[in-house]
Amino acid sequence: MATSTVEQYIKVLYQLESRTGQRVSTQQLADALGVTPGTATVMLKHLSEIHLVDYQSRKGGRLSQEGKDMALRLLRYHRLIETFLFKTLGYDWSEIHEEAEVLEHAVSERFIQRIDQLLGHPRIDPHGDPIPSESGEMITPNTVLLSDIPSGTECRIARIRNTEPDFLRLLFSQGVTPGSVLQVVQNIPAAESITLRSSEMSRDFALSYQLAKQILVEG
Repeated sequence: MATSTVEQYIKVLYQLESRTGQRVSTQQLADALGVTPGTATVMLKHLSEIHLVDYQSRKGGRLSQEGKDMALRLLRYHRLIETFLFKTLGYDWSEIHEEAEVLEHAVSERFIQRIDQLLGHPRIDPHGDPIPSESGEMITPNTVLLSDIPSGTECRIARIRNTEPDFLRLLFSQGVTPGSVLQVVQNIPAAESITLRSSEMSRDFALSYQLAKQILVEG
């Protein structure tokens, strides 16, 4: 049985590899996990020895099929737990990620199946992230960055990529959640700023491009 440390490395490798489609360097992995490059290298070699990663020195690592299967299982656990905490236990939107990070390593497949059934087999979690099926299938809709939406355009929020509690609380206070509709009042590339109006709020608010790039809208 894999340790929670191994599982965390596998999940982060999957997320990094999915963004670029390329091997994940030791430095990228170390930065994402907050460890030293040396520590990341030792773990990549270990993951290679147990056939979860294809690791090449100076080129980085890529998940094997076995590693991808494990990563999708962990994402399924994590996102179903988040949904359960939010919808059933009444957790705040900003609290569920950290709780799920702990619980995903401690629950059984039977427990997850029961949660999935109880929730009606949801397709997305409260942040808009797709939930893999029991067989590992995951439907990822077409999305674009909010920062790329031109002035005067209406758009619907699909996913929130940043799960930092302060950021989520800010968005929630402005009525910005997956499924909500926004009007792009003004997009100023030179200032790297975008002014928005939520369908749930009567006031306008501004976000920097840095924050707007953490929000994906339906493409």
